[in-house]
Amino acid sequence: MSTPTPPPPLNYRDWEAAARDRLPAMVYDYYAGGAHDEITLAENRTALDALRLHGRVLRDMSRRSPVTNLLGEELAFPLVVAPTALHEMACAEGEAATARAAGAAGVPLILSTLSNVAVEEVCAASTGPVWFQLYVQRDRDRTARMVERAVQAGCSALVLTVDAQTWGIRERDERNSFRMPEGLVMRNLAAAEASGRFPEVEGSGLAAYVTENFDTALSGKDLEWLVETAGVPVLVKGILRADDARRAVDHGAAGIMVSNHGGRQLDTAPASLEVLPAVAAALRDSGVPVLVDGGIRRGTDIIKALARGAHAVAVGRPVLWGLAVEGEAGVARVLATFHDEFDRAMALCGARSVEEITPDLLSPPPPSHP
Repeated sequence: MSTPTPPPPLNYRDWEAAARDRLPAMVYDYYAGGAHDEITLAENRTALDALRLHGRVLRDMSRRSPVTNLLGEELAFPLVVAPTALHEMACAEGEAATARAAGAAGVPLILSTLSNVAVEEVCAASTGPVWFQLYVQRDRDRTARMVERAVQAGCSALVLTVDAQTWGIRERDERNSFRMPEGLVMRNLAAAEASGRFPEVEGSGLAAYVTENFDTALSGKDLEWLVETAGVPVLVKGILRADDARRAVDHGAAGIMVSNHGGRQLDTAPASLEVLPAVAAALRDSGVPVLVDGGIRRGTDIIKALARGAHAVAVGRPVLWGLAVEGEAGVARVLATFHDEFDRAMALCGARSVEEITPDLLSPPPPSHP
């Protein structure tokens, strides 16, 4: 008797379950895991689930548009693909497959410094915007060369990650002695003076690589240098405080990404959505866009994030699950689901445009009395 074919994935839970069945345990744990007790990892979802949407009715919703503009680029809807590392562990085509799907979906891909596919190849594969996520290395010449490569390849923005110069303790990776499978290389870091692979150590090879190579002296002066030399907008990712957001803008940041690194760095840090309103309020008059990541899994989550002050969201793990299950087609289906869910949530909330996604969808004003 033949085994029945399982139904195709419908939502993020289905995609993750299918990916877990296909991936080696070490790889799944690397993608899925967080720091220490994974409290912040869970809180990202808890904060989103706790919010209620107070949809408007008796509004003509026959015509609506999820399109938005971010840093001068039109997005099919307010989502960007977050930077996640080592896509060839999920699919042989790696980040090139992700880039093709993101471009076809009309959303930017933020390419990780730690990608398996070189930035030049990723930009060539994409029909949409590619931004380059940057970790600053102790070897500043190597950092400068990476920035130059990214801009010359066609990246239209840089995303400087500022919350990971010291690596969080990810116990799943330590237990699994996490390392890249044989034959994989971090192509943006491979050069004459560097192999692009992790050192052979007990515990997490990635954590050892970061300790050896990332610059813990990163400061506002480095952000100013990057802004002056890059020639493209620089966003700062890893902000959880309003004062840090203002400071980053003062040093030249063109955008802020509210992020706790998917719960992978400082455990018991607040959920990104929890601090988003304060950051958005601090930058309201600056004209600087605010993005947020951390636990975004549904179209309704995008509505909630925008109602709390974000201009767009970033999504990481669901993209990896789609990539692991069906490669480029899986990423395309995951992004299409987000688009469809967001469009329907707009209709059910009575929002005909992104601009009509306002805070009253979460806390409507009290009724007026004559």
